[in-house]
Amino acid sequence: MSPLCALLVALALVAVPGIRAACPLPADLKRPDGTRTCAKLYDKSDPYYENCCGGAELSVEPGTDLPFLPADWNNAVSSLVVAPRCEITVWSLRGKAGKTRKFSTGAYPRLEEFRKGIFGDWSNTIASLYCRCY
Repeated sequence: MSPLCALLVALALVAVPGIRAACPLPADLKRPDGTRTCAKLYDKSDPYYENCCGGAELSVEPGTDLPFLPADWNNAVSSLVVAPRCEITVWSLRGKAGKTRKFSTGAYPRLEEFRKGIFGDWSNTIASLYCRCY
C-alpha cells in the first residue's frame, strides 16, 4: 500500500464517528431531554485507551441503588464514567457485600488499573452499586 493510501485510510477512520470507542467526557453524561445521568458503565475495555468504553452501555440515574445488578451486568463492568458532582460506590459481591470502592467524577477507562485487595482489580468484578449526585 502506498503511503498516500495509508494516510487516506487513517484520515477516513478518524473522520467517521463511531469507528473507535472512547470514553465520553463526564460533563457529557446527559439524557437527550437534558436531565443528568449519574454514571455510565461499559462492558468493554482495551489496552489502548482510545478503544475503551465500548460494547454494551448501562446508564445509571442519580439515586440508583442496585444491590443486585442485572444478570448480564453482574461482574461484567470494565470501564465507567461518573458525571460531575456525582459519586458511584461499588461492591465486589451481590447484596452490597465484599470489597467496596468509591469512584468520583471522571472517566475510568480501564478498571484493571484500580486495585481491589492484594491480587485483584475492579475489572469485571462489580456486583452491586449505589450512585448519588450532590
